[in-house]
Amino acid sequence: MKILFIGDVVGKASCEALQSGLHSIKHKLGAEIVIVNGENSAEGNGINPASAGMIFDAGADVITTGNHCFRQKTMEDEWERCGQVIRPANYGESVIGRGICELDRGAYSIAVINLMGTTFMQPLENPFHCIDRILESCTARIKIVDFHAEATSEKRAMGYYLAGRVSAVLGTHTHVTTADEQIIDGTGYITDVGMTGPKESILGVEKDIIIERFLTYYPKRHRFAEGEIELNGVLLDIDVKTGKCGSIERYRQIIM
Repeated sequence: MKILFIGDVVGKASCEALQSGLHSIKHKLGAEIVIVNGENSAEGNGINPASAGMIFDAGADVITTGNHCFRQKTMEDEWERCGQVIRPANYGESVIGRGICELDRGAYSIAVINLMGTTFMQPLENPFHCIDRILESCTARIKIVDFHAEATSEKRAMGYYLAGRVSAVLGTHTHVTTADEQIIDGTGYITDVGMTGPKESILGVEKDIIIERFLTYYPKRHRFAEGEIELNGVLLDIDVKTGKCGSIERYRQIIM
């Protein structure tokens, strides 16, 4: 089966672009399942019910998040209501929301697991210990891990740590697609999937704002850039009988 994983969606314009273009992309690629990281999908930052609704309407089956997942207070009820929007599992069980979503497809099931790194990030539970605990009880044959982390070394370490134990380890958060997609002992891996957002931007934000910050070090309010929206993701081909990844390919397209 083919699974399309789409990198961090940035802002309302990117959600609208997904609505206009994702259904045709799914058909063209033959993707049966679509997973989207939506942690920057709301205007300002984070995710809210409106942006989550737009991503689901576009054709997503599961939405993963990351360090901005709780920025929008309007999302609080949704964390308990909607099991297909998940937050990093290593926030712990006492925090609202879920860190794993299992999709039942009859003959097989797919577990989507969200984790967050701790190097240069928030001091959450050790993600390596957290995933060990999850895998002890997870019976789904196909397991897709969104590892939302800053350090490439931590992402690479997680890829090797989970090699042969999950179907894919896909890095998110840094918004820049890496060119190291590979299969490690049946596990698809990439350090960062990239973002779905304005092409002419710096990580989705207006270029001049970020350049000025580097020139002056003055704080400045971020604004999402405008213009063409570029979708970045990876297409996985998974064997439903074994859960092994047969191929992982980067996918990139202007969608608006």
